[in-house]
Amino acid sequence: MADELVHYEVHQGIATITLDSPHNRNALSARLRAGLRAGLTEANRDDSVRIVVLTHTGPVFCSGMDLKEAGDPATNQQGVSEFPKILEQIWTSPKPVVGRIAGPARAGGVGIVAACDIAVAVQSATFAFSEVRIGVVPAVISVTVLPRMLPRAAHELFLTGETFDAERAVSAGLINSAVAPADLDGETRRYTDMLALGGPNALAATKQMLRQPRRATLAEDFADMLELSARHFASEEGQEGIAAFRQKRTASWVPWRR
Repeated sequence: MADELVHYEVHQGIATITLDSPHNRNALSARLRAGLRAGLTEANRDDSVRIVVLTHTGPVFCSGMDLKEAGDPATNQQGVSEFPKILEQIWTSPKPVVGRIAGPARAGGVGIVAACDIAVAVQSATFAFSEVRIGVVPAVISVTVLPRMLPRAAHELFLTGETFDAERAVSAGLINSAVAPADLDGETRRYTDMLALGGPNALAATKQMLRQPRRATLAEDFADMLELSARHFASEEGQEGIAAFRQKRTASWVPWRR
């Protein structure tokens, strides 16, 4: 539909979710949040989807919550309760999520960037935790941002609200790569091509492993990891991957194999 604020399409196993509300800098309005949640739900439901790319139209990736709606207590409360669910959908998605960022991100937009497994931005993109400058706290987004960023950088940038560039975002751990605008699609494709080579179940299990807390002792950790490793070695997917390696062929799960 022409009035959709979020577009969804699938091609060769990649679901692309595009924020398309440039008139308000892709702010997280109620309509945009609903569209984003629907796109993420559909991507995780569709077995043909292997990877999710989250991107945008217009010069700004996402400016954070829609402050025009924040004045309405009912709408604001809905946003406060709904936005964590969006971040959780991205963070816990069994399918890798790649952020393609062609412009600035602020506040909640930075939380979305951090929730992605991999984030690629143009060198001209800027970021800021601007919440303190309007008298609020970057509380919700801290759940996804703090595990990504170096602690010293997080303290500085959360407290000052200073705008920082993509190169600083890379060094701080917020994004993976900063490239020239002409290289953004190629760098995004480089990551999606690599991710497509991984087994779907192995990728989902690896994502879960990366976010789970460590056990109290090394012995407990090793026991858990040995069980996880053995289970996937013995699985149908694991056996197919080993066979494909030995036979020097592409594994059956690679979207463009046929």
